[in-house]
Amino acid sequence: MNPFTKALTARLNEQRLRAFVTRWDALEALIIRVYRAKQASPADVQEHAQLRRWLVEHYGEWRAQLEPRWQRARCGKLPCTSDPFEFLLSATTPEAFIGSWAHMQALPAAREALNSLILDLIEP
Repeated sequence: MNPFTKALTARLNEQRLRAFVTRWDALEALIIRVYRAKQASPADVQEHAQLRRWLVEHYGEWRAQLEPRWQRARCGKLPCTSDPFEFLLSATTPEAFIGSWAHMQALPAAREALNSLILDLIEP
């Protein structure tokens, strides 16, 4: 898990968001692993299918709260013009991440949006 997100999540009482963040972290790690390895192992394929299924099913719960946050984020050097969560979840197989700089650039925007939402939910 991202160290900053881990510290924030430890203070978060919202269990549904904790579950989302935990799975998002696993997907992020998988994307980076596949990108770096330039291949997806059979375990990556299986893990991606499970994570993607769950995240697609539950993203709707957080879409409206995350949207204004990712809209303020940057995808690479440019402002995000489309939902980085949807973009990353649109990959139906982990092989889509091999050599995909666009996917790598979407990761920080999604992370920034998640951290912003967590901060708002833990602040008094």
